[in-house]
Amino acid sequence: MSKIWMALGMVAVAVGLLGASPAGAQSPQATPDDRILGKADAPITIYEYASLTCPHCAEFDKETLPKLKEAWLDTGKARLIFRDFPLDSPALKAAMLARCAPPEQFYGFIDVLFRGQQSWAVSRDLDGALGKLAKLGGLSEETYAACMKNDELQKRIVAERYEAENHFGVDANPTFFINGKKFVGAQPFPEFDRALTQAGSKS
Repeated sequence: MSKIWMALGMVAVAVGLLGASPAGAQSPQATPDDRILGKADAPITIYEYASLTCPHCAEFDKETLPKLKEAWLDTGKARLIFRDFPLDSPALKAAMLARCAPPEQFYGFIDVLFRGQQSWAVSRDLDGALGKLAKLGGLSEETYAACMKNDELQKRIVAERYEAENHFGVDANPTFFINGKKFVGAQPFPEFDRALTQAGSKS
């Protein structure tokens, strides 16, 4: 699988998928393909780069995100955009599954994947485990099978990781950008609240 991973990265570079950001860019920019949690016109944007097999990312999803959602996202003060930074093959396949779900179900799938991480991520039958989650989420067997064979989607996700590394300096999971300012790690809610308050005062 490591050979496949390297090959995908080389393909992503070769086809120019890493050129989405201007030279010298230090933080991500919104794209039409982004899935947004919160109001689309919120004044503060949080980009989250995470791997679905990362325990610290799962911790953020369980412990911090609900408080962040209540205080900042649901109130229209901030929006969150999840970006894939898969660390391994299971994370890549899980990311593909979430991307194949209807846009309005994307964050629901992300939450289910994080909360069930210790089950599906170490399963000897990864395809079977993810297939069950897909079925529970309303995806047909045909949709799931087609999703796992979608080479273009796979390339886009790998390219997203390479862009984060090469353009934005992401080298840890999870990594956040709050209105362009890098914020690393599954910090507790008070730290996020402080960072968001500072970002709000500058916007």
